[in-house]
Amino acid sequence: MNQPLTIEQIRRAPKVLLHDHLDGGLRPATVVELAAEVGYTGLPTNDPAELGVWFRDASDSGSLERYLETFAHTTAVMQTREGLVRVASEAAEDLAADGVVYAELRYAPEQHLEGGLTLEEVVEAVQEGLELGEKRAADRGRGIRTGQLVTAMRHAARSSEIAELAVRYRDAGVSGFDIAGAEAGNPPTRHLDAFEYLRRENFHFTIHAGEAFGLPSIWEALQWCGCDRLGHGVRIIDDITENENGVPVLGRLAQYVRDKRVPLEMCPSSNVQTGAAESIAEHPIRLLHDLRFRVTVNTDNRLQSGTSLSEEFAKLSEAFGYGWDDLEWFTVNAMKSAFLPFDERLALINGIIKPGFAQLKWATD
Repeated sequence: MNQPLTIEQIRRAPKVLLHDHLDGGLRPATVVELAAEVGYTGLPTNDPAELGVWFRDASDSGSLERYLETFAHTTAVMQTREGLVRVASEAAEDLAADGVVYAELRYAPEQHLEGGLTLEEVVEAVQEGLELGEKRAADRGRGIRTGQLVTAMRHAARSSEIAELAVRYRDAGVSGFDIAGAEAGNPPTRHLDAFEYLRRENFHFTIHAGEAFGLPSIWEALQWCGCDRLGHGVRIIDDITENENGVPVLGRLAQYVRDKRVPLEMCPSSNVQTGAAESIAEHPIRLLHDLRFRVTVNTDNRLQSGTSLSEEFAKLSEAFGYGWDDLEWFTVNAMKSAFLPFDERLALINGIIKPGFAQLKWATD
């Protein structure tokens, strides 16, 4: 077993992040300051350190529904143009400081209209913030490229409207579309009109599936809705058994997912918090990695999980002995799966990711 890599070592690696919620990545101090600015009095504490702990503790219930309740506080302070610009710019800066070179940040515009903004103004404010954060990061010598994943809430009825919004801004910062929210009782097939529209427009989309709910959610997302990636997809493990010799046997759906190289947006710490996995050591990501599914590693919600992408990789390195080759494999998987044109993905892989890892391996050796 390899010596586990440290967070400090991993932070130097060029990383790719596909599954990160904008409203789940705020700095605790920013939540407190924005709450004061907009007059929001619902925070459990106004002390940033205590608030950070509260978010993590409240998210450790093992329930996806309870986990989602924490977002009432973050979305409450993201109802103004200024608040959205600040949150987005800080997200880009924080990710760049963690060594992320490409990131797709997702959020639901429909949840940011209480202050009078339009859907279009929300998207434009987020884009302004991301571009500002990219520039600030570049000024510090940390290059990062970002894209928006415009998200519809699966329990609401605005998915077609949000899908059209995403396509309108496809050349102005929006890379793709997503649906999010509690899976149980809200199947992705409720939003078929939106997905059919996106396919007609040749537009990329991912779907939260196979997190709190099982194989039917994954099957519907792929075979009825036609998604490009699976948000989480951790329950695909339910379609993998062992024969009498302990050899993994893939069911038809698992075989399809692997054969088609469907990207799995795995979020280890978040999966443990919501009960989708028992622990990091028991996370299905190890078997899926060994079976060479198209696995990627992600943060989901950095505030609620108290994590970063470097920390997620460090936890996997400690649990499974993953070294630079494994981290590079996860990262190249993610870059291959990004909602970017092929030539741009290739340029990042060959120009930044592989040289960056080669340098780290050389320095370690």
